Amino acid sequence: MITKMTGKVVRVENNALAVAINAFEYEVLIPEFARQQLQNRLGESVTLHTIEYLEGNPTQGRLIPRLVGFLSEIEREFFELFCSVDGVGVRKALRAMVQPVADVAAAIENQEVKVLSSLPGIGPATAERVIAKLRRKVPKFALLVTQDVTAPLSDVARDILEETYDVLRSLGHAESEARRLLDEVLKSKKKKFKDVQQVLQAIYDQNSHQAP
Repeated sequence: MITKMTGKVVRVENNALAVAINAFEYEVLIPEFARQQLQNRLGESVTLHTIEYLEGNPTQGRLIPRLVGFLSEIEREFFELFCSVDGVGVRKALRAMVQPVADVAAAIENQEVKVLSSLPGIGPATAERVIAKLRRKVPKFALLVTQDVTAPLSDVARDILEETYDVLRSLGHAESEARRLLDEVLKSKKKKFKDVQQVLQAIYDQNSHQAP
């Protein structure tokens, strides 16, 4: 199974891109939010985190292997979770993911049926199923609201954010409040945080300054 690949972007289409690796050229399906990040990277080397699946009808004896690609492991993880909902699947998820993972995750967490229903191919009934199955599984994905698509967070930074989020929740903060505190401190700081303690200290300092 191919789970990661690095190659040069040859072309970007509506729902796929061609990646050249040595003598081979691979077609990789991508959702709209990923296409927006990749459309200006023609000729550049990119690393994609991929999933493989077989498309077609096994009863007719014709199955075509497909690759789906993302720019981070956490985006791939969310996509697989989204696909696990009854009535969704890979093709519908690809069509639906026109918004960044963070936005979709936040809509699920906040039970915003209207927002989810507005995604291509996702009607009210499917939106309800998505919320019922995933609402408690998506908080860490909503943390990606702080991510700059032109400069993705490193795995270490993402782990720090997730751990800090867990600490804030354990201290009694609601899910939305914990995300707000993280968003505010990351927007106000230019440096990179090395550990959870630094993030918590920055949150404490910022709230102390804001206090009347």
